[in-house]
Amino acid sequence: MDEVAQLRNQAEAYRYALRQAKESPEVIRKAEEIKLRAERRAGELLKETPKQKPGEYKRSHAVTVTPTLAEIGITKNQSSKWQKIASITEEKFENFLSVQKELSTAGVLNYKKNLDRQERVDTTETPRIEGKYRIIYADPPWKYGSDYQDKFGHAKSHYSTMDQSELCDLPVKEICMPNCVLFLWVTSPKLPEGLGVIQSWGFDYKTSFIWDKVKHNYGNYNSVRHEFLLIGGKGSSTPDVKKLYDSVVSIERSEKHSEKPEYFRNLIDELYPTGDRIELFSRKELEGWNTWGSELE
Repeated sequence: MDEVAQLRNQAEAYRYALRQAKESPEVIRKAEEIKLRAERRAGELLKETPKQKPGEYKRSHAVTVTPTLAEIGITKNQSSKWQKIASITEEKFENFLSVQKELSTAGVLNYKKNLDRQERVDTTETPRIEGKYRIIYADPPWKYGSDYQDKFGHAKSHYSTMDQSELCDLPVKEICMPNCVLFLWVTSPKLPEGLGVIQSWGFDYKTSFIWDKVKHNYGNYNSVRHEFLLIGGKGSSTPDVKKLYDSVVSIERSEKHSEKPEYFRNLIDELYPTGDRIELFSRKELEGWNTWGSELE
């Protein structure tokens, strides 16, 4: 255990020195990989080590008494993190190393969290979407290509995601009344896929609102500060209330990932005061609405 901990600390020291010297990313990554492998091995050893009983060291002078973490030079926080890393299967750990450009303890722990979340989802039966509705409001958990990255807060760091085909396969057509309106949230990179989902659910694209989040978000081509609320119609879908709201709404985003302002749900209620309504991928129960989603409180 002492040797593994020492190797880990040496790798961390090398990683820091290489960054300061502005060495190539490949060289820095190698030091990071050695550090993570050492942390995983340390976690395995800690799992195998029998725990010292309270007062054991004081009662016995035998050299076989398990040393404390402090004696090894490891904090409780490090012990907890390394044992979590060690609980990742070797196959999945190697997969993480192979796809991640930048390696870090925080990154692999986040990967472990995502694996646990996905396992819970896989073992939980998806509830049926039931009823017939005139108004459908949906905020899908869009899947992005960089699921293993956590540097910029990708969706999969926060909840289980779905790709376009999975969303299109949802039985939304079965819950629509002949006259129905759909409000669908979509980010700028997913705009084409959002239009495809609207069509697959049996709606015609009508128009959109733009939510100006005021605060900026990371993007590959620009600093993104907006999101689209697409509107789709089936049959007669125009609002009951003849009031034209501004299509661009500026509301500062909250710090909770993907949380949408209540303003838009209230706007829907004002435009469509009558008719059964459901929110798909909802996170909480709502008065006057049926709700469906895996994150319901």
